[in-house]
Amino acid sequence: MRLDKYLKITRLIKRRTVANDGGRILVNGKVARASYAVKEGDLIEIQMGNKPLKVKVLSVSEYATKESASQMYRVEE
Repeated sequence: MRLDKYLKITRLIKRRTVANDGGRILVNGKVARASYAVKEGDLIEIQMGNKPLKVKVLSVSEYATKESASQMYRVEE
């Protein structure tokens, strides 16, 4: 699944276009494009504001309900 779609489905970001902003999204420590193919085990870092949000991908699914979206990732410290 594309990175921008994964972030939208899991409700980590509101709009898929945010994933296109250069340098805001890191996957496994590298700047990632919106077309990056997300896999289980990837570590995604989102630079929004002054504190980055780090999440580990637990599962990848094309569709997610509001309740199941938060079970697709785990917030890392």
